[in-house]
Parts: sequence; structure tokens; C-alpha cells
Amino acid sequence: MPEAGEAPAASSAVTEDRFLGGRLLIRQPARGYRVGIDPVFLAAAASLPRGTALDLGCGVGAAGLCLATREPGATIAGLELQPALADLARQNVALNGFADRMRIETGDLLRPPAAIAPGSFDLVMANPPFHAAGRATAPKEAGRATGHVEGEADLAAWMERGLGFVRDRGVLLMIHKPERLDEILAALAGRAGAIVIFPLLAGAEKPASRILVRAEKGSDAPMSRRPGLVLHEADGRYTDAAEAILRRGEALAL
Repeated sequence: MPEAGEAPAASSAVTEDRFLGGRLLIRQPARGYRVGIDPVFLAAAASLPRGTALDLGCGVGAAGLCLATREPGATIAGLELQPALADLARQNVALNGFADRMRIETGDLLRPPAAIAPGSFDLVMANPPFHAAGRATAPKEAGRATGHVEGEADLAAWMERGLGFVRDRGVLLMIHKPERLDEILAALAGRAGAIVIFPLLAGAEKPASRILVRAEKGSDAPMSRRPGLVLHEADGRYTDAAEAILRRGEALAL
């Protein structure tokens, strides 16, 4: 969600957009997969006063950067499949002054680099492709298609690897489409508990457009469903609660 007062583009193929009320400057492709509100809400739901986090499929680094802005004690790694996006993520880490506690690795979650080791993170957060292959028309632009439609790694693989990277009693946090909740819960069954389902509602009288799912690896605590957060007023404006997260970078308590 780029904000008013965008900085001049670094090149004709890249824009520089400000997030969190101007506190974050993010370089991203002018065309292709663009940062929306999903990674901002994903990071807002992450609580990590200290410890290590992994942004799985980090793109240009938006979720990790939002988390780093709010949690100065967190150390964050990002893993991104597309080299061009990983390079922009590294630039964004440097632009925002987080090079001392945030790093970006290029690689595939199915075949991760050695630096992304199993069981080594307190928190893993993910904003994976929402659509299963064959169930949606892929965008023509290759980078955008990779961000929207699952490739070799399907949703079950994202869940399995996400749980694999987090240490025991660590947290897996994901934002996804509500219609795929059953698949998410099936992948968590027997492996994680204390599951929290938190809907992001398009409006007061509208269904959820997204869900946040938080799970603790190795826990057997029961699942809970929360009322969630209404994103838009009747006239389309963001609600005050949504603005607090998008503009002021406040936390979202799950």
C-alpha cells in the first residue's frame, strides 16, 4: 500500500514507496508483484521482542522490514526464490538501516541454503501464493505469477517447511485466503496447537477477505477463533483500527 509522497524512482523499472506512515522506504518492481497490505498485517500479528524470525518467501522484504521497525530486539532472515526480488530486499534492508539485524538469502524453500537451517527460528511468517496451480489463471508477468499461483511448492509444502524451520514451541504465522483454511488446519494437525484463527473482514457486514493463522509448534493447546478486524468503513475508507496498523505500525494482538 504505497503512500502519498512517493520518493523518486531508482530506475524506470523500480519505484520507491513509503509505508508505515513514511517510516519505511521500499524499492519494488514498477510492474509485477507489488507490496499490498498483506505483509503489513502479517508483521503486525508477529510478536518477537527478542529472538530470530524468518520471512519465508519474503519478496522485497516488506513483512520483515515492518517487523524490524516495530521490534528493535528481533533478528530477521528472509528467504526469496526470485533473485531480482531478493536483491531489492537487500537494498531495502540497507536503505532502512537494518543491515545489522536483517539478512536476505536467495533460495528455494524446498531446497533452502545452509543459512536457513531447520529448527533455528523462534518465529516463521509467510505470505505464500494464494492460489493452487490449475485453480486460477496465472498473471502473464512471470514475477507476479510466482507470487500469486503455487509452483512446485504447494500449500502443504509451505506449511511443512514453515513448521520445519521453527524450533519446538516456536510460532508459525501465516496470512492466506479463508477458503483454504481447511487445508491449513490439516497440515497443522498433530504438529502444532494453540492455533489462533483471526479474520480480516472487508467490512462490518462483509465476509473475511484474509485470515491470519498463528500456531505453536509442538503444542497441544486448543484452537481459538477470534472476532477479527474490520478493514473498511461503509464508504471504503480504512477503519481507525486498520489505519493504526497500516500508518502507525501498531501491533495486532491475536
